[in-house]
Amino acid sequence: MKTWLNNYFGFTKREYNGLLALMVFLLLISALPYIYTTFLIKPTVISNEEQAAIQKLILVSQQEPNYYAKMRSQVEDSEVNPTITLFKFDPNVIDVEDWQKLGLSIKQAQSIVNYRNKGGKFYKPEDLKKMYTISPKKYEQLVPYITIENTNTKYIKQEYAKQAPYIKKELVIVEINSADTLQLDEIKGIGAAFTRRIAKYRDKLGGFYKKEQLLEVFGLDSIKFNEIKDQIKIDANNLKKININTAEFDDLKNHPYLKYKQINAIIQYRKQHGKYNDIADLKKVAILTPQIIQTIAPYLIF
Repeated sequence: MKTWLNNYFGFTKREYNGLLALMVFLLLISALPYIYTTFLIKPTVISNEEQAAIQKLILVSQQEPNYYAKMRSQVEDSEVNPTITLFKFDPNVIDVEDWQKLGLSIKQAQSIVNYRNKGGKFYKPEDLKKMYTISPKKYEQLVPYITIENTNTKYIKQEYAKQAPYIKKELVIVEINSADTLQLDEIKGIGAAFTRRIAKYRDKLGGFYKKEQLLEVFGLDSIKFNEIKDQIKIDANNLKKININTAEFDDLKNHPYLKYKQINAIIQYRKQHGKYNDIADLKKVAILTPQIIQTIAPYLIF
């Protein structure tokens, strides 16, 4: 074998001895389980009494498959409720200890007491079945002993105060430039939200000079406008006007009809060419279109 290995693999003497030792070691390891089970483990001797007991358990388990489950259940029940004492009781009155005497665990008893503490009440014996902690079997065991005082008590229906009948708004005519939010709310067809929006937009404008300007209020469409237009009136004398010859940037910046560049152009033209004499002079400001001049004209004085 040594010659064959040298011919094909070229092992040295030291490598050959190492390989031989490794093979011997592997053989010993593979034989170790056999040696252990054969020579080192002593066979277990079972007495005749133990054999008879094992045969009896096998026979019982074959005759009654649920035998061990029932035994375990009985043990668990005895641990939770070592003693059960049945007596007449009112589920609305007894405490945790009394529930435990009836066979409930402390957690089950406490859940029922918590239910009562939160306002729960048992009006008839059948109400006890609604408690998830009471199994149907446990309920059947307890029901002969349930005694509830005033068993004829019926659920008292809470009488809610009758709501005041809805008062239909009468059609009124509101002067929209001088009205406060309470007066605006009298307009049929608008609620608190539209009331606030109309008042806020009016204050930015300085007032409305025509009804159609209400269509510029956010959310107020033509349908809503047609619903309320006959309930409003406009007094142009209530418009807040701006003197275009003395106004500064801060006086004009919040006006919805003017943008930053247009305001700046109005002020710069006035500084370069002097005061405006009338609305026609605004046409000389190149950035102002005829449409813009027309819309802002009612708010300007010279």
